[in-house]
Amino acid sequence: MALIEVLGQPAVALRSPNGARATVLLHGAHVVSWQPAGLPEQLYLSPQAKAGPGQAVRGGIPVIFPQFERRGPLPRHGFARDRAWTLLDQGGPGQHAQAVLRLADDAATRSLWPHAFEAELTVSLTGRTLEMELAVLNTGEQPLTFTTALHTYLRCDDVRECRVSGLLGHAFENSLRGTTHQQEIEPLTLVGEIDRIYWNVDTPVVLQALRRRLALTAAGFPDRVIWNPGPDKAATLADLPDADWQHLLCIEAACIGQPVMLAAGQEWAARQTLQA
Repeated sequence: MALIEVLGQPAVALRSPNGARATVLLHGAHVVSWQPAGLPEQLYLSPQAKAGPGQAVRGGIPVIFPQFERRGPLPRHGFARDRAWTLLDQGGPGQHAQAVLRLADDAATRSLWPHAFEAELTVSLTGRTLEMELAVLNTGEQPLTFTTALHTYLRCDDVRECRVSGLLGHAFENSLRGTTHQQEIEPLTLVGEIDRIYWNVDTPVVLQALRRRLALTAAGFPDRVIWNPGPDKAATLADLPDADWQHLLCIEAACIGQPVMLAAGQEWAARQTLQA
C-alpha cells in the first residue's frame, strides 16, 4: 500500500475508476481533500493547517472521539484526531476506492480515558459520493460511554451566500448562549458566528449556493452540528487566516445528545454520506 506525504504526514491517495479523488492522512484518519468526479474540491483545509503528534488539523473531516467539544473531562474533542492511525486496507470494489484505518487504545489513551477499544474508519468514494463509516468496539471488560462526530468542513466561495435546508422544525441548542430553540425558518442563512447542535435529524441536510448543491445524510449519527467561527473568533484562531471564515461551513454528523454506551465486547457503527 503506497503512501504519499501531506502536511508532513503519511497519507493515502484514493482515486476511483470513475475519477473521484480523496486524500486521507494516517494522522487522525483525517480526510483532507475530496474532489468528486468532474467537480472541484469540496472540503476546506486551512492554508495554515498543521499536523503532528498532539496537533489537530484545521479543516477537512476530523474524527471527534471519544468526547465532543468540552462536554466531559477529556481534552477538547477527545484524542482520535491528533494521533496516528494504522492503515489496514486500501482498495475497493468496482467503481469504489476505499481505505480502512484503525486506532486502538494504548498507554497514552488510557492515561486520558481508561478504556480498551478499537475504532475503525472506512472511507469510500465513487463518482460524486463520499461515505465514511466509523465503528467502535469495546475490547475491555468494563462498559464504556462516548460521544463522537465527523467534523466536516465544507468549502464555500462566500458562506454568506450559502443556504442550508433540511432542519426545519428541529430543536437545536445554541452553543454560544446555552439556550434551546426550534428551527422555524428555512433555508438557514449564515451571517456571523454560529454554533448549533440540532437534535435527532433524520432528513438530508442540504448546502446550496450558486452553482452548487451538497447533501449530507447519516445513519447512526442522530445529531447535526452547524458551525462557523465568524470574523471575531476567526481572528483568535492561530491556524486559520482571519478572512477564511467566509470560505468554510461545518455541517457535521454527530452523536452528542445521547452518548453511545457499549458493554464489554459490544460494537457500534454509524455512517455519514456526502453527495455532491
